[in-house]
Amino acid sequence: MIRKGIILAGGSGTRLYPVTQIISKQLLPIFDKPMIYYPLCTLMLAGIRDILIIATPHDLPQFRALLRDGAHLGVRISYAEQPKPEGLAQAFLIGEKWIDGEGCALILGDNLIHGSYLSIMLRKASARTEGATIFAYQVRDPERYGILAFDQAGKPADIVEKPVTPPSNWAVTGLYFYDRHVTDYARRIKPSLRNELEITDLNNIYLHKNAMRVERLGRGVAWLDAGTPQSLLQAATFVQTIQDRQGNLVGCPEEVAFHMSFIDADQLREQARAIEKTELGSILMKIADREICSYEPGNEPII
Repeated sequence: MIRKGIILAGGSGTRLYPVTQIISKQLLPIFDKPMIYYPLCTLMLAGIRDILIIATPHDLPQFRALLRDGAHLGVRISYAEQPKPEGLAQAFLIGEKWIDGEGCALILGDNLIHGSYLSIMLRKASARTEGATIFAYQVRDPERYGILAFDQAGKPADIVEKPVTPPSNWAVTGLYFYDRHVTDYARRIKPSLRNELEITDLNNIYLHKNAMRVERLGRGVAWLDAGTPQSLLQAATFVQTIQDRQGNLVGCPEEVAFHMSFIDADQLREQARAIEKTELGSILMKIADREICSYEPGNEPII
C-alpha cells in the first residue's frame, strides 16, 4: 500500500498576479478554507498519513504555521524546499530521501476533486503495489492539458502534453499514484524544451511499460484546477453551493480525519473549539457530538 504522498505547492502563481505576489497561491481561500486543504483531504481519503509539502523557501514558513506537523489531524506532515520550479516530476527528486524507495502519490496544490465514492477509488489506487495510477477527466479545452491518446481497442496508448491537435478530450488530472520505481524513473527524464522535468514524460514511462492504470472520473465527480482568477472563483462558488445546498463539508481535513478514524471525537471537538466563532467550527462540533452526519450512513465519506 502507498503510505506516502506529496503536495506540490511551489511555483510563483503568475496567472493569479497581483494577489500571489505576496502570498502562495495554495494559501488563497477557496470559499471558507485555504486552497491546500483540498488536496490534503484527497490524500487523507486515500488512507495516506505521511505527507510532504514542497513549496518555495519564502512560502514554507506560512505552510508550517498553518498545518504544523499534522498531529492534530492524525497525520505526519514534513516540508521541503523547491528553490526553483523545474517541472512537476522534480518533486520526486526533491523528496527522494523522504520517499526512501517506497511508492508515493503526488497531488498538485491547486487541484480540487470532489465526488461520491471518491475515497473508494483513491484507496484502490493506493492499495496497488505495482505500476502507477492516474485519473482522467473530460474537458472542453484539451489543448491546455496533458491528454490521453487511445488505440483502436480504446486502451490508453500515449499522453501528449498540451497538444495542438488533441487526440481526445480526456485530460490527466493533477493526482498520481506511483510504485517504488518512481524516483528511478524520474531520474531518467530529460528536461523538455521549456527546461522542465515533465510529469507527462514520467507517466509515459509507466504507460509504455504497460504498468499504468487509468481511472476515468465520470459525471459524478468534479475536478477543478484553481490556478486562474476565473477558476478560483468557480471553485469557491462550487464549494459554497455544495455546502449550502447539501450541508456536506467540502475539503475539511478535520472532518476527513474524523471519518477516517485518524482522530477521535474529543480531538475533533478540540479542533472545533479553535474556530468556534465560525460556521465551520459549529458544524465540526455537531459532527463530533453526532448531531449531524455529513455523509449518508454506509457510504464512503466524500470531500
